Amino acid sequence: MTVSDPAASRLDPAALARYVDHTLLKPEATAEDVAALVAEGARLGVFSVCVSPSFLPLDLSGAPGLKVATVCGFPSGKHRSEVKAAEAARSVADGADEVDMVIDVGAARAGDWDGVTADIAAVRAAVPAPALLKVIIESAALDDDAVVGACRAAQSAGADFVKTSTGFHPAGGATVHAVRLMAQTVGGALGVKASGGIRTAEDALAMVAAGATRLGLSGTAAVLAGVEAGPGY
Repeated sequence: MTVSDPAASRLDPAALARYVDHTLLKPEATAEDVAALVAEGARLGVFSVCVSPSFLPLDLSGAPGLKVATVCGFPSGKHRSEVKAAEAARSVADGADEVDMVIDVGAARAGDWDGVTADIAAVRAAVPAPALLKVIIESAALDDDAVVGACRAAQSAGADFVKTSTGFHPAGGATVHAVRLMAQTVGGALGVKASGGIRTAEDALAMVAAGATRLGLSGTAAVLAGVEAGPGY
């Protein structure tokens, strides 16, 4: 990947950290792992930490200003809308500032845009402002037309962000092409989160150059260290 946007290439580690949802969604994660994630996120200056909903509420006593994100209908999206809505509502009650929901990817592949929109709208109703709703479309599993359709459904349903990937799908994670297409589709009306397989500074900066306004990273420290090292990391 290459960084084509000069503004993205000029981001320093502190500036790039403010794009980051510092993420731990492994099924084997423990409470101790999550506490370490929060401490590391505070030290790195990230925007938020993203954890599984069962870990909420988080102890943020040592991390003032750190936002909390969680997931909903994760990772398959094959949950009834009312179940997703209940999960999202509980997460917000437990202190989540942002909820990243997974659409029914099969419905998107089938072109059932009414169904996709209704699913997102149900979760939106359970996550009222100021909480943010991000919509994971699993872009690697969709063709370009379906990526566009999913973004339009998210916008129509009142979401705040579209997001590339769970990071768990065998089709893969974020790509520069998908991020650029998503950013062009929403035209600045929604944020764009790139997530899944972003492991280097070059990857992260390329996503920002393509239009990402948020990054989901698990290896945040290594990415930021690569930005600090500069070209040739």
